[in-house]
Amino acid sequence: MTAPVKQYQRAPDAGNPARTEAWALLEAARELNQAKTLPLDERRAALRRNWRLWTIFQASLLDPECQVPSEVRSNLIGLSNFIDRHTAELLADGDPAKIDTLININRQISEGLLQGQRSV
Repeated sequence: MTAPVKQYQRAPDAGNPARTEAWALLEAARELNQAKTLPLDERRAALRRNWRLWTIFQASLLDPECQVPSEVRSNLIGLSNFIDRHTAELLADGDPAKIDTLININRQISEGLLQGQRSV
């Protein structure tokens, strides 16, 4: 059985990768926040979707053609490694209180992306 495809009503317009990434992080944070009160299987599904998002970021950052400055790239790769470990722990123990760490990271990174858009 395949998971239902999520439909997002507020998806950003194409053509602005930073805004799209910020939106994706905020959507994942919103979903994780809601998942804290859901049954364990639904909470794990939200954790896996967030993990998948960060895996996409990680793959992009590891691409030799990545245009992100090396110091920022290194910091984000380290952060995504932390998210890998933290998510694996959450999938194992299911403690909803520990989800706040991922929510806060997503919100902070999205704010940074959006701030960068404001100064352009």
